Amino acid sequence: MGQTEATDRTRTRATNGTGAALAEARAAAAREDRATAFGLLRALDTGTPGERAALTAADLEALADAAWWTGRLEICLDARRRAHAGYAARGDHRRAGYTAWMLFYDYRGTGRPAAATGWLRRARHHLAKLGECPEQSYLAWADAEEAQARGDTGAALRAARRMHRIARRCGGPDLVAMSRQVHAGVLLGAGRTAEAMGLLDEAMCAVTADELSTLFTGWLYCLSLSRCMAVADLGRATEWTEAAMDWCAALPGENPFRGLCRVHRVEVLELLGDWPAAESEAEQVCREAPAHDAVIAGQARYVRGEIHRHRGELAEAEAAYARAHRLGHSPQPGLALLRLAQGRVRTAAAALRPALTGGVPAGPLGQARLLAAHAETHLALGDTAAAAESVRRLDTLADGPPLLTALATTARAALCLATASATATAPGPGGPEEAIRLLHRALAAWLGLRVPYEAARVRMLLAAACRAAGDSEGARLELRAARATFRQLGAAPDARRAGALLGERPQPLPSRLTGREAEVLRLVAAGRTNRAIAAELHISEHTVARHLNNIFAKLDVSSRAAATAYACTHGIA
Repeated sequence: MGQTEATDRTRTRATNGTGAALAEARAAAAREDRATAFGLLRALDTGTPGERAALTAADLEALADAAWWTGRLEICLDARRRAHAGYAARGDHRRAGYTAWMLFYDYRGTGRPAAATGWLRRARHHLAKLGECPEQSYLAWADAEEAQARGDTGAALRAARRMHRIARRCGGPDLVAMSRQVHAGVLLGAGRTAEAMGLLDEAMCAVTADELSTLFTGWLYCLSLSRCMAVADLGRATEWTEAAMDWCAALPGENPFRGLCRVHRVEVLELLGDWPAAESEAEQVCREAPAHDAVIAGQARYVRGEIHRHRGELAEAEAAYARAHRLGHSPQPGLALLRLAQGRVRTAAAALRPALTGGVPAGPLGQARLLAAHAETHLALGDTAAAAESVRRLDTLADGPPLLTALATTARAALCLATASATATAPGPGGPEEAIRLLHRALAAWLGLRVPYEAARVRMLLAAACRAAGDSEGARLELRAARATFRQLGAAPDARRAGALLGERPQPLPSRLTGREAEVLRLVAAGRTNRAIAAELHISEHTVARHLNNIFAKLDVSSRAAATAYACTHGIA
C-alpha cells in the first residue's frame, strides 16, 4: 500500500470513525473489491488497539481472503489463523472447521506439508461431531486426494462420491461442481479418461454459465486446464484456455489465477505454432506467477526453451531449460533433444533414463513426450530394439486423445522407416510402404489438431519413405510443404534441411567442404549415426566415415559434437 493510499485510509478513519471505515471495508469485501477491502481492513488491523478489537472473526477472514487475492500470502495466513481462533473461541465449529481447511489448502500450496497436515486434523476435529454440513465436503475432497496419492483408487472414488452426495444435499453449486472435478481427477488417475472428461464437461458447464463464486470459478478453470494438458486433450484445453483468459481479464485488480491459467495458454499456443504469442505470454506468466509457486514460471521457461530449440537458437534454449530446472520444472525431454541436435546422442539418451524410470513426475502427455524422445534418440544411435520398446509403451498410452495417438503413430512410423532403411526391406509389410501408411495417418492427426511443426516433421519422414519406395515426386511434394511450414514458423534448421534435400542452392560452403560433405555434416548435426547417414544417402558406412575424416580435417575439429557446433553456427545445420 502506497503512502498516499495509507494517508487516505487514516483520514477516513479519523473523519468517519472506526465504524464507518469498517462498514466501508465490509462493503468492499462483499462486492469483491479486494484491493480496497485489503487496504481498509489491513489499516484497521494494524491501527489502534480499539480499531483492531473491532474486527470480528468474519472481518479477519475477509482480510485473509483479500490478502490471498492480492498476493500477500503471509498476511493471509496470519489473518486466517486469527479468524480460526475467533470462531473456535465462540464455539462456531462449522466456520472454524472451514477456516482450518482453508489453512490446510494455503499451507499445502506454499510447500509446507507438516503445517498443512496439522490444520487438516484440526478441521476434522471441529467437524467430527456435527451433522451433515457443507464443510464436510471439503474433508471428503481431502480424503479423495490423500487416497489417490497413496494409490488407493477404491478409497479415492468412495471419497469423491461422498463429497458429491454431501454437496448435492447441502453444499450448493460451488461444491457440486468441484465434486465432479475431484471425481474426474480420480478417474483420470485410474485411466478412465472418457468417464473423467464427461464429468469435467459437466463441471465446466457451471463455470462457463457463471453459476459459481469467483473463487471456485478460478479453482475449476485451473484444475480443468491442468487435467486437459496432462491427458493431452488439446481440443478442450484450447477452448477452456480462451474462456479462462477472458474471465481473468474481466476481473478487476490483482488475480492469482491469471498466471496459473496463462501458463496453459502458453503450452497451447506453442503447439498451435503461434510462437511469438507464446513467448510474450510466457514472459507475462513469469511476472504473474505467485511467488510461492515458482514451478508455474518454470513451465513457461520450458516452453520458451522448446521454441528456441525449434528455431535453432541452441544457446538460448539451453539457458531456458536450465532456468526451468532451477524453478522446479523438469528440463526433459527438451534438453535431451537439444543434445541430440548438437550431435551428443549418447548424452541425450543418458539424460532421458532417469525421467523414464520415474524420476520426473508426468501425466500421460509428459510420459508420451519422454517416450517419443527416447525412441528418436535411440533411432539416432541405431538401437532399434530400445526404440521399439519405447514405441510399444507409447502405443499403450495412445488409446485416448488424438494428440497421444499422433505422437505414438509418428514414433511407430519412424521406427518402421528406420528398420526398412537399415535392412533394405523389399515392398511389403514392414517396408517403406508400411511406413508411408503410418505416416499418412500421423500427418492427418497432426493436421486435424492444427499442430503445424509436428505435421511438418512428419512430412520430412514421409519424404524419406517416399524416396525409399521410389516415389521421388511424392517426396518432393512433402519436402516443399514441410519447408513452407518451417519457414512460416521460423524453424530455420528444419527449413534448411528440407531445402537441402530439395537441392536448393546452399550458402557458400565454408572451409572448402564439398556438397556431399556438407550433406553428411547436416545429418551429423541432426543427430544421425553413420549407419543412418549411409541409409539416407544410399552410400556405405565406410564412405560416411571417410567423409567425416575429411570434414574434421577441413574444419580443424576432432569430434562429432564440435562439428555439430560448427554446423549450427555457420548455417549448415
